[in-house]
Amino acid sequence: MAGQLIVSVSGIRDRTLADAVAFRAELERRRVPASLLVAPRLKGGYRLDADPGTVDWLTQRRADGDAVVLHGYDEAATKKRRGEFATLPAHEANLRLMGADRVLEHLGLRTRLFAAPGWTVSQGTVTVLPRNGFRLLVGIGGITDLVRQTTLRARVLGIGGGFRAETWWCRTLVLSADRTARRSGTVRIAVAAGQLAQSGPRQAALDAIDLALMHGCTPAVYRWAPMPAMTDAA
Repeated sequence: MAGQLIVSVSGIRDRTLADAVAFRAELERRRVPASLLVAPRLKGGYRLDADPGTVDWLTQRRADGDAVVLHGYDEAATKKRRGEFATLPAHEANLRLMGADRVLEHLGLRTRLFAAPGWTVSQGTVTVLPRNGFRLLVGIGGITDLVRQTTLRARVLGIGGGFRAETWWCRTLVLSADRTARRSGTVRIAVAAGQLAQSGPRQAALDAIDLALMHGCTPAVYRWAPMPAMTDAA
């Protein structure tokens, strides 16, 4: 049985939108959908609700089959070298999730899927995610169904966004994707949009994707599948 290929892009904003669009076009040529990791606020005073161009693109991409995944709330309010939800107690995580959820709902981009910045979440965050209606937790080492309480083990292979982007790391990522695909595993490629302007990281991501496809991996997005007789509101 062949494995799966899931490609995600984070850090999408006004300054990176053109590169994200170009990368998404490369995926489209390969018939690979994308999971778009979205945060209401980023460093430098960026606010998604003040960026209609990016909102319109995300809206269209989701309508065409891509997934929108909540990727934090306010990166600027986070200490350096620590993911926003990595150590938060339940109360603080709850407030941030509620705030982010309200913004995305207002923009028409509400989602029931969550991936923490840096891919690491505290136990407090895990506790309050389902209380806020989230159904899927996309973590560094696996994809957890918060309703069924099951986890598919598959490690993220990332460039930027908490991962390195040097040449040696890009080579390692390509080799790791190849090994996982050969074993019919789930290949998860995560790219920070800020790295897509650089030919090395961009090409490494595309090489890893091409290898996964060559080994028969089925392109997919992060999604929550409803139980029988349930309506999927994700």
